[in-house]
Amino acid sequence: MIDTAFLITAFVTMFVVIDPIGLAPLFVALTQGVPAKQRRNIALRACGLGMAILIVFGLFGEAVLGFIGISMPAFRVAGGILLFLTALDMLFERRTKRREDQSEEESFDDPSVFPLAIPLIAGPGAIASVILLTGQRPGAEGLALVLGITALVLCVVLVLFLASSLLERALGKTGITVVTRLLGMLLAALSVQFVLEGLRDFGLIPG
Repeated sequence: MIDTAFLITAFVTMFVVIDPIGLAPLFVALTQGVPAKQRRNIALRACGLGMAILIVFGLFGEAVLGFIGISMPAFRVAGGILLFLTALDMLFERRTKRREDQSEEESFDDPSVFPLAIPLIAGPGAIASVILLTGQRPGAEGLALVLGITALVLCVVLVLFLASSLLERALGKTGITVVTRLLGMLLAALSVQFVLEGLRDFGLIPG
């Protein structure tokens, strides 16, 4: 028998942690100026990689990090530092400059792996949530429920990513610049939060 309360709890937890609505404008900022086809590929790749990572941690949990000697606090600190570097790029428009420098090349700054898949979609919070939820409902059924709910949330993320061009047209170039700077500030704050949580879990700062 399917536990409706568990399904609701799992969905709310994963939806809040991954935050599809919050990721949509961030996706617009990170893919500003990218052609529609490449943007779709980025969206599909980011969601696919994010789901694959969460499946691995759902199946093996903390054993994955433990096997290579990485604790969850260390993962939080590392993710926070990397996210802070991305925030600096957004604040000072370094990403835009790099795209202009690469405008005559086929390659471009692809954000699908970092920071979209890791750590924004499959970040420390999402990984920890998957591990905790599968721990609450041990067994194949619980794992299937948690991963199914996670896949549903990522489908919402994908739909919002694919609709991001509409948001970009609505905002215009000036609006995108303002949103990029604002989200850069929010990302910087989020990255600091990740680092502080990691340091707190290490016991280096009080809770």
